[in-house]
Amino acid sequence: MARSTGAGLPRWLAKSPRMSHAELEPGYTRESSGLFVRNGLSEPPGGFDARTIRVLANMQERHFWYRGRTKLLLDVVSRLLDTHFKGRSVEVIDFGAGAGGFIRSLTRELPGRFSTLAIADASRAAIEEVHTLGLLPDGVTRFQVDLLDLGFDSRWDLVFALDVLEHVPDDDSAFCQIAAALRPGGLFVMTAPALNSLWTSNDQMAGHFRRYARKDLARRASTAHLELLDARYFMFILAPALWLSRKLARAPKSDVEIRAHLERTHRVPPAPLNSALAWLFELETPLGRRLEFPWGTSVLGVFRKP
Repeated sequence: MARSTGAGLPRWLAKSPRMSHAELEPGYTRESSGLFVRNGLSEPPGGFDARTIRVLANMQERHFWYRGRTKLLLDVVSRLLDTHFKGRSVEVIDFGAGAGGFIRSLTRELPGRFSTLAIADASRAAIEEVHTLGLLPDGVTRFQVDLLDLGFDSRWDLVFALDVLEHVPDDDSAFCQIAAALRPGGLFVMTAPALNSLWTSNDQMAGHFRRYARKDLARRASTAHLELLDARYFMFILAPALWLSRKLARAPKSDVEIRAHLERTHRVPPAPLNSALAWLFELETPLGRRLEFPWGTSVLGVFRKP
């Protein structure tokens, strides 16, 4: 895949928002590649490596689970841009962005709504692989960060952490760091696995420390001095089948087996099955505007900084 130079790219890529390379980010050093690195950062173990990023990049826009989650998020964000931000252009960062799939979706589906788009991750290998593969729209800024020491002070209008915080041991501190990064009136949108009653060996293999109930989001909001605007479960229709398939699966024992299992979970199902599952999952977005699902395998939270 060609690098994202802007030449010969689809219009939604070529016209993406830009951040001036002369702009300084306090607490960060800008490297020659354009990557902003948190000063004094000590990269934690784990995180996505280059191989995993390639797997994710190959399947994110096709896999039914990502398609369903993205449809929900785009619906939520579109409404927030119109009602909360009143149509003005906003500065956005996606923490734990992985292969950058959600930022690509924002750029493609909501063009011209963002003055700045940025991705951030703790893994340098992940960020560099995303850049090397040319996966980012032109002008997207890259940060290597520590969620427990972000160093941003009222910097962003809209922050995302999508299926990230369940991987953080001290998520209270991460919530507080994200709150500090928001401008007054700014919004934080998160998704995470829902309900500890749905815990399986798959959570342990994926490096999860917890699953969240809606009441957990309310408590985190209070700790970080944020206002919880919305907390809803999703992945409701397919939840029984997904939970049962994971519950009945034999738990891998060796590191090799665990790696193979995680790679299998990121494979796109056969086309007819994948399309049917995507249709069912995407159906939740219009239904969710009228109904409150009592539970689901995932939860979405929207927080506001006063």
